[in-house]
Amino acid sequence: MAKLTIADLKKIKEKVHAEMSLRDGDRRVKITVHMGTCGIASGAREVLDTLLQEIAQANVNDIFVTTSGCMGLCSREPLVTVEILNQDPIKYEYMNPNKIRQVFKRHILDGEIQLPFVLARGTEITK
Repeated sequence: MAKLTIADLKKIKEKVHAEMSLRDGDRRVKITVHMGTCGIASGAREVLDTLLQEIAQANVNDIFVTTSGCMGLCSREPLVTVEILNQDPIKYEYMNPNKIRQVFKRHILDGEIQLPFVLARGTEITK
């Protein structure tokens, strides 16, 4: 196994800091593209690539994008979860490049939830 270099450690530190920044208030939005095998087979990679292009074109830096495995809803893939600070999370289903562009521009930038694509609102955690 190769030894870690100082540069490797700095990259790990930057990655962890970026992942924690939404909790710390540095980021306004967290977007999770669910990329289990079923999601990838349904087009999640294209959805992720399109989302990253839209973020770069909009030149915004308060958005954190991450990926996860399967949510267990394979028939509804590709799935994307949008979490905006102080708002309920929104889970979007059957996403494609055009739909993620619309979600990005209308929901994330303008605050208008795109109801035709919504699978669920809120969190699964009960108190």
